[in-house]
Amino acid sequence: CPDSDGDGIADRNDSCPNEAGTLRGCPDSDGDGVADKDDDCPTVAGDAANGCASDSDGDGVNDDVDACPNVAGDVNGCPDSDGDGVVDKDDKCPNLGGIVGPDGCARAVPAAATEVFTRALRDIKFNSGSGVITRESYNILDEVVGIMNQYPNLNVSIAGHTDSQGNDDRNLELSSTRAQAVQTYLMQKGISASRLRAVGYGETTPVADNATSAGRAQNRRVELRGSY
Repeated sequence: CPDSDGDGIADRNDSCPNEAGTLRGCPDSDGDGVADKDDDCPTVAGDAANGCASDSDGDGVNDDVDACPNVAGDVNGCPDSDGDGVVDKDDKCPNLGGIVGPDGCARAVPAAATEVFTRALRDIKFNSGSGVITRESYNILDEVVGIMNQYPNLNVSIAGHTDSQGNDDRNLELSSTRAQAVQTYLMQKGISASRLRAVGYGETTPVADNATSAGRAQNRRVELRGSY
């Protein structure tokens, strides 16, 4: 009997007589049991009738890599109803977004931390024109360390600011140096760098009038803000 494509299957029994193959005489490039001619995904093995990987919940994430194969979602294939980055199956507060902890529940910064951060705004001092923290500032910084140890999921941003006197670029550099000095102090006391973020803003965000000495004193500051 003739075998036009030389695949060992006679033409009369070959579903693809002019193309060599092992699946009823047809090629199956991805070996998933669906011939290329019938396979919508001929180069990727699949378990669906069309030769493609199954997507049971229709969310565009194939079952083999979908953490929630039977429930549609867009975070690794799982739903995140409140959009807080914690999928519903792991979220103890699935309908409450915002600032959240690892359990998906919204959290306010503890009042004790807010109180310490407020005092830190006033009590963190530096040598004039430098990024050297004065010794009198150590007590309040140690309180910050205590708060961060008490609330191990609390992160802190450190923002340095200056008044408007002097060169703009120098002020930006000084504010960054001071913020980083505070960050370094906290790290030396055992706080992980991953929980801290230091940024200098120079003279760009005053809170008082730079035309007065009292106003300039308020503008020279380091602000601490907590978040989860």
